[in-house]
Amino acid sequence: MLAGQLLSNLDNTFLLKRGAQYRFNKAVQIKEYTYKEIAGMIDHALLHPTLTDEELSSGCSLAHLYEVATVCVKPYHVEQAVKKLETSSVQVCTVIGFPHGANLCEVKKLETQRACEQGASEVDMVINLGKAKSGDWKYIEEEISQVCETAREGNAKTKVIFENDYWNSREYDSDGNTIKKKLCDICETVGANWIKTSTGFGYISQADGSMITMGATEQDIALMAGTCSNKVKIKAAGGIKNFDNLLKMRQLGASRIGTSSTQLILEECRESLSLKSLRQNIFKTTQGY
Repeated sequence: MLAGQLLSNLDNTFLLKRGAQYRFNKAVQIKEYTYKEIAGMIDHALLHPTLTDEELSSGCSLAHLYEVATVCVKPYHVEQAVKKLETSSVQVCTVIGFPHGANLCEVKKLETQRACEQGASEVDMVINLGKAKSGDWKYIEEEISQVCETAREGNAKTKVIFENDYWNSREYDSDGNTIKKKLCDICETVGANWIKTSTGFGYISQADGSMITMGATEQDIALMAGTCSNKVKIKAAGGIKNFDNLLKMRQLGASRIGTSSTQLILEECRESLSLKSLRQNIFKTTQGY
């Protein structure tokens, strides 16, 4: 089935079935979900530039309350988050080379090493975007490989951020998908655990001078699912603000979602399942990621 055919069926609750080798094989009716399954998809984003230590603590409390997969925090917050969540099932994820991927490779390796030492179980790395634009795939493969290897040595898993907003912009109408597919192939080769759409901070200049970021799109999730095998999972991040958004990404093959709209999404999920609300009077993180 072609991507366009699949996307046209999204409203009819179709999803991609993982085949023996590739996910992009067959559309089937979506299975019922449980609250635990949906909550277990979410990386609760605590990445706002002005996020304070107190807000980090409140965000960890929210993540624990809703039993999400991880909190995704800035590198200097890893130790605090790990301590806050030491009795929780919620794991700590951090970002590497965030948000523009411009760090030296050795710096990304050191960030990864320190994050693992402080207790992070997952790292989300941003690729060197300029190298991807220029097609220096040897450099890209080497930096992703080194971060993945360092993470594995620290018993952590790696997500590789493509920052698809740049490849979806007008400048890349002709070859943006080629770049995304090449990145998928590299991640498969070096053993990345996830490929990820966006940081949520990849703002693109528009014709009217405004700056916007789209984040995860249905088209990109379909493309990524159609390019990688079952070995590589997909994280959709950026612009996922409600339960319907999450379900559409799940239908297309995303197994993890990056969002700061966690409370809203999971309250909508609980309502759909006739479960009691968990709303608490705790800090609501900025709903911008």
